[in-house]
Amino acid sequence: MTRAELFSQIQQKSSFLCVGLDPDLEKIPKHLLSESDPIFSFCKAIVEETADFAVAYKPNIAFFEALGPKGWESLQKVLEIIPKDIFTIADAKRGDIGNTSKLYAKAFFETMDFDSITVAPYMGADSVSPFLEFQNKWVILLALTSNAGSSDFQLIEDKAGKPLYQSVLEKSQEWGTPENLMFVVGATRGELIGEVRKIAPQHFFLVPGVGAQGGSLSEVAKYGMNSTCGLLVNSSRGIIYASKEKDFAIAAKREAQVLQEEMKGLLEKYLG
Repeated sequence: MTRAELFSQIQQKSSFLCVGLDPDLEKIPKHLLSESDPIFSFCKAIVEETADFAVAYKPNIAFFEALGPKGWESLQKVLEIIPKDIFTIADAKRGDIGNTSKLYAKAFFETMDFDSITVAPYMGADSVSPFLEFQNKWVILLALTSNAGSSDFQLIEDKAGKPLYQSVLEKSQEWGTPENLMFVVGATRGELIGEVRKIAPQHFFLVPGVGAQGGSLSEVAKYGMNSTCGLLVNSSRGIIYASKEKDFAIAAKREAQVLQEEMKGLLEKYLG
């Protein structure tokens, strides 16, 4: 999917919602456990009820690969039922060098046909560049994350007082463009999103941390939105685990719609 196509979806749906698919066998409704593939059944129901409000889905690969070969089969089946005009993100956080990165890219971009993949930048250009060689595919680079330990490295300052995350943002723009490179920027960082936007004015941001982690959607839009929206705001637990009963998919739809309606208002406010 191209950047223009992604923005077109945002405009058509008045939404920049990404639904995270984190299917945990210990958390999904118990009545699904008797089915032959409970993970797929859970994700399928979520996708069917939320697709009108979402412009992206982000399967968290760990929840699938933890189940071994059957989990990979479930993941492939989930991908096949996601509408083709919705952006797909492999939340895999890969980050290795040379042929290893090339094979990771081949696995997620060719074999499974994801639109994008999250990548850790710690090993530098040769761990990221192989992913950027694929036409109309995206790298979503970890920049400023929302987890508690993010400050262990990301906020360390060099001798000039520049935090490491800012160096990552600046250097990585030598490798990719706003047409194939996004950045992960956590919603719980508030005004720091504005600092990231100054460094990367045209790039899309994948923003986790809204909802269960306490991030503010209005603050994300205030500090992060650009002329083509430039945001994919992810909600996982707040949507997919809105209910643990048989109405779980309807509850997910309701939560997705609430976010989409707030997003519509923010798009009208900032983009007209």
